[in-house]
Amino acid sequence: MTLWVVKLGTSLLRGDTAATIDGFATGIAAAFARGDRVVLVSSGAVGLGCQRLQLPQRPETVVALQAAAATGQGQLMALYERALASHGIAVAQILVTRSDLADRRRYQNASGTLKQLLQWGVLPVVNENDAISPAELRFGDNDTLSALVAAAVDADQLILLTDVDRLYSADPRLVADARPISDVHHPRELDALEAVAGDGGRWGRGGMTTKLAAARIATASGITVHLADGRDPTRLSALLQGERGGTVFHPHPEPLGNRRSWLAHALQPQGTLTLDSGACDALHRRGASLLMVGISAVDGEFPANQPVRLHGPDGWELGRGLCLLSSAAVRRALDAPPAPGPSPVVVHRDALVLHSR
Repeated sequence: MTLWVVKLGTSLLRGDTAATIDGFATGIAAAFARGDRVVLVSSGAVGLGCQRLQLPQRPETVVALQAAAATGQGQLMALYERALASHGIAVAQILVTRSDLADRRRYQNASGTLKQLLQWGVLPVVNENDAISPAELRFGDNDTLSALVAAAVDADQLILLTDVDRLYSADPRLVADARPISDVHHPRELDALEAVAGDGGRWGRGGMTTKLAAARIATASGITVHLADGRDPTRLSALLQGERGGTVFHPHPEPLGNRRSWLAHALQPQGTLTLDSGACDALHRRGASLLMVGISAVDGEFPANQPVRLHGPDGWELGRGLCLLSSAAVRRALDAPPAPGPSPVVVHRDALVLHSR
């Protein structure tokens, strides 16, 4: 059995949404018939809400977008319910916010619910809870959400369906000689691609930037990612039968476990601890916990037990973890003369994940 997570972008659900969903449902049903299981991460609620409300254009304010999403979400689920029911497959709606996945207990609850639905042969349809998600806590066109969901259910494959056939070295709509990219094997290749995608323009705002971020999360968790053209719904059927996407992001050879993946990607850091070179060496070479003696500075304001970035002396982010102390307590310790005895633990190694460099 292969466990797939499939993400459908907003651009694929414009026009005749019902017919498009029917096409995707055919491929999903065939996968179920083969004994595979699928989790679907679907955008489209805002667009359907705008249609239902006969709005002349997409709203610009957060409140109006949330209201449109609330109007369209029920219609979106009704389309999936009807399309999958014709194949004898039940569907379940799962709406989440980033704060849901940032809390370890709620993350585990979401993971457990999704896995139970899959055991029952139900198709979970996951979407961001747009009606209540504040702008600063949004995932970004569901790309990041799909990767976090894939990690939460221990998926084998993640398919990101979009309106381009593959990843390019630049936006092919703007750069005539943009080079197609078939395979991405190493995080360093992702670093280079993200540098290009983040330089502004249509290629860098919510397009490939969020898809590269999703690929980083999923591949670090041992999941193969396919970026593929979904404008023809029958393409999904071929992908679910084992054909490759236009660009394949290969999994990291030493994937993170579930908890470390959550630490690295689901949490929103509340501050930054800058470490000296000795602490960096102890974390990387000896797998040690972070001690107070290795901290040279703290930025941000946060209570105890909050996620923080860990920076080296050169400003490079070497990892993330849960800080056992508040920012105020760290500052007090930094200002005080060294206390006798062992240095206190600030980030325990079991609540710490390091990035490769």
